[in-house]
Amino acid sequence: MSASNRKGRITETFDKLLSEGRSALIPYVTAGYPFAAITPSLMHGMVEAGADVIELGVPFSDPMADGPVIQKAGDRAIANGVNLKQVLAYVHEFRQRNQTTPVVLMGYANPVERYDQSHGADAFVNDAAEAGVDGVLIVDCPPEEATGFAAKLRAKNMDLIFLLAPTSTPERMRQVAEVASGYVYYVSLKGVTGSGALDTGAVEAMLPKIREHVKIPVGVGFGIRDAQTAATIAQFSDAVIIGTKIIQLLEDQPHEKIIPLTVDFLRGVRKAMDA
Repeated sequence: MSASNRKGRITETFDKLLSEGRSALIPYVTAGYPFAAITPSLMHGMVEAGADVIELGVPFSDPMADGPVIQKAGDRAIANGVNLKQVLAYVHEFRQRNQTTPVVLMGYANPVERYDQSHGADAFVNDAAEAGVDGVLIVDCPPEEATGFAAKLRAKNMDLIFLLAPTSTPERMRQVAEVASGYVYYVSLKGVTGSGALDTGAVEAMLPKIREHVKIPVGVGFGIRDAQTAATIAQFSDAVIIGTKIIQLLEDQPHEKIIPLTVDFLRGVRKAMDA
């Protein structure tokens, strides 16, 4: 079986959860935040707490879709000396002990383009596969321009994940469905990450419309801050994605509290989702 026909870790994970009647818990953390070297240990802690997939933010100086909390985390990670090369090293380190939990890199086109400029054509795709990355979500990569990139990732058994928003048209959903694999990330709020109050009823009404066009799992993120909201979203979505709340939780915490706080929070979320 060629790599592009083989099931990736993301699809395997969602298939397994579907058979168990469970929704995926996908925590997001900015790589290198709040401390440069803590990321692999933090990833292991998240898995122990019940994370099914991990989204790892690639720090970037101009993250237009991110709210102030995640922007600040990115600035801190950059100040800690973390770039895309370092992020891939974290994934590689995580893979020494965990071969099953999917890891998705979330970020912007600029660091990927710069990586290829520095390391050679297709260096990012090759090095990400080598490190053990399973999916890539490039916020500013529109589906109509991504066909070639998606094919290169699929050839290495990696998925290209896209965002859909409350403002996405059926045409946009169809365009995304043509190139996306793994899962689609539904941004449940208009605006940046961490903004506003979540209207779970509006999210529930939107998902069937997305599923008319998108046949892969649909995860919901932006605005999920507590176990109760996560449990509500889990009833009708394939995945619950939590980022801003975790970043806030870790802000100004000493090194030794980072992992216990994250584990404690995610355990509570997973328990509510499974209740």
